[in-house]
Amino acid sequence: MSTWFNEHLPKLNKALDACQRRYSWTAYIESPSSKIHGNEAPKQGKTRFEAMLHKDYPLQLPGETGKTGAEISPYTREPLGITYPKVDVEALYVEINKAIPAWTNAGVDTRVGICMEILERCSKQLFENAHATMHTAGQSYIMAFAGSGANALDRGLEALAYAYKAMKDVPQTAQWTRSFGAAGDANLHKEYRLKPRGISVTVCCATFPLWNGYPALTASLATGNPVVLKPHPSAILPVALMVSICREVLSEAGFDPNLVTMVADTREEPATMALLRHPDTAIIDFTGSPTFGNWIEKNCQNALVYTETAGCNSVVIESTNDLAKMATAIAQSLCQASAQMCTSVQNIHIPAKGIIVNGQSVSFDDVAQAIVNEVDTLLADPKQAAFLCGTLVTEDIYNTIKRFTQIGDDIGRILRQSKPYENPGYPNARTATPLIIVVTENEKEYYREELFGPLSFIIKSANADLCLVQATTNARECGAITSHVYSTDEAFLEKAQDAYNDAGASVACNLMGMPINFAAAYSDYHVTGMNPAGNACLTDLAFVTNRFRIVQRKRMA
Repeated sequence: MSTWFNEHLPKLNKALDACQRRYSWTAYIESPSSKIHGNEAPKQGKTRFEAMLHKDYPLQLPGETGKTGAEISPYTREPLGITYPKVDVEALYVEINKAIPAWTNAGVDTRVGICMEILERCSKQLFENAHATMHTAGQSYIMAFAGSGANALDRGLEALAYAYKAMKDVPQTAQWTRSFGAAGDANLHKEYRLKPRGISVTVCCATFPLWNGYPALTASLATGNPVVLKPHPSAILPVALMVSICREVLSEAGFDPNLVTMVADTREEPATMALLRHPDTAIIDFTGSPTFGNWIEKNCQNALVYTETAGCNSVVIESTNDLAKMATAIAQSLCQASAQMCTSVQNIHIPAKGIIVNGQSVSFDDVAQAIVNEVDTLLADPKQAAFLCGTLVTEDIYNTIKRFTQIGDDIGRILRQSKPYENPGYPNARTATPLIIVVTENEKEYYREELFGPLSFIIKSANADLCLVQATTNARECGAITSHVYSTDEAFLEKAQDAYNDAGASVACNLMGMPINFAAAYSDYHVTGMNPAGNACLTDLAFVTNRFRIVQRKRMA
C-alpha cells in the first residue's frame, strides 16, 4: 500500500544511506531491557509465548493434510507440544501460483511498502520471538532478542533496501530516437516491466532461524516472488511467528496471503526435498551445513541458489601488545552461542616458538594457556555463562564432543575439557563448555572441516608465515566466513590481509574490546561467495538483482 510506503520511506532512505556509506546504524532496538521497554512488554511477550505451548499453532495454509511438529526445548528438554499445518506441496504450489499475477502488477512501491510494514510488525513481537528462539534454537534470552531479532531484522531491511535500489535503477519508460539515413528518424516509445523469477524457497537453519529468513523473504517478496519458508524441524516457531505477520499484512493490503507460506516437518518425515525438486521452485535460499549446501548448489540447477554455510574460521596470532585482551576476544568467540554461529572461531594458529608481546617473547604454551584461562574466567559466573553460551540446539553436538574427547590426546593434547555448566533456572538445560585441543599442522584431517559446536583447535606451525599459509589455504579450500589476525607488524598485517582476501575470505585485524563474531548490517558484507562457505553475500546487489528480470515492449511513437 502506498500509505505504508510513504510512512516507512524515511527509514528506507536511512537504510539506503547506511548501505552506501557503511556506518554503524540499526533500525531496531537491540536490547530487551525493561529500562527501555518498560516492565509490561517483556511480561506480555513471555505470556504470549507460553500461551502457544501444547496447542495447534493458529496458521491456516492450503493443502493441509494434518499436523506436524516435534520441537524440544534445549532448556527444559521437554516437548513444546506445538503442532503446525502439514501440507501437500503440490496443492500448496497450485494456490501460490494463483497469487503471482496480482503481486507482479502491484508495482515496486506497493511491494516495498508492504515489506517495510512486515518488518515493522515483526519488530513488535521481539519478546515472544526471543522466548521462541530460546526454546527452539537454544540461544540465550539476550542473544535471541538481539541476534535473532533486531540484528536479523536489520539484515532484512538491508536486503530490502538493495532490492528497492536495484528495481528503481530500471526506468519504466524511455523515448528513443535515431536517424536511419534516407528513411529518416525512427522514434520509439519503450516500456520496461519487471518480472519475478517464480516461487522462492527459503531453508532456514536451526541455530539462527531468521538470520537468513528475513533477508531472503524481503529480497524475494519485494522483487515479486512468493516465498515458502522451510524451517528446521528443531526451530519452527520463530519462523511461524514471522509467517503469520506476513500473511496478516498481505491480507490487509488486499493481496493473497499465500504469497508467504510455510512448510513445517519433522526429522522423521522431512519435506525439504519435495520443495527443492519441485519444477516451480525458481529460487532457493539456504543456510545450514556445508554438506547439504554443496549438494543444493550441485543438484538444484533448475533454480537460482543462494547459500550461506560455514567453514574453518580461523585466527592467526603473530604478535600483540595486549595478550589478555586478545585472549579475551578469542575466548569470547569460543563461548558465544556455544560456538554454534557461522562466525565462530574454530582454528587458532600460533607459531611453535611463541609470539612477541610488548617486546617480550611469550611461549606457545603460555599463549595457548592464556586463551584457556580467559575461557574459564568468562564462564566462572553461571549467569555470565548462560548469557554467553546459551544451550546446545541438538543432542548430536554431544556426540561430536564425546568423539574428540576420546581421541583428543591421540591426535594432540586436550588443553581444556568440555563439561556442562549449570544454567540458572534451567537445571535440565543441554549445555557444554568449549573443548580445546592442541595439535600440529599435520592433523589436517581433523580441523579442515567445520565441527559444529564448542570445539576448537590450537594449531602449532613452525613460524607465523606457515600459520598464515595453513589458515588461508583452509579458507580457500574448505571455506571461511570470518578470519582474524593479531599482529603489531604492519608488514605482516598487510601480507595477511592480502592472503586472506586472495583466498576469497574477509579478515579482521587486532579486534579487541568487542564481540569479534559480530557482523554489522549495512556495513559488513557477510560471506563473500568466493570460497566454499557460501556462494552469496548478505547483503549486496548480487543478492537481489537476479531475483527479477526485465522484459520490454516498444513501438513507433
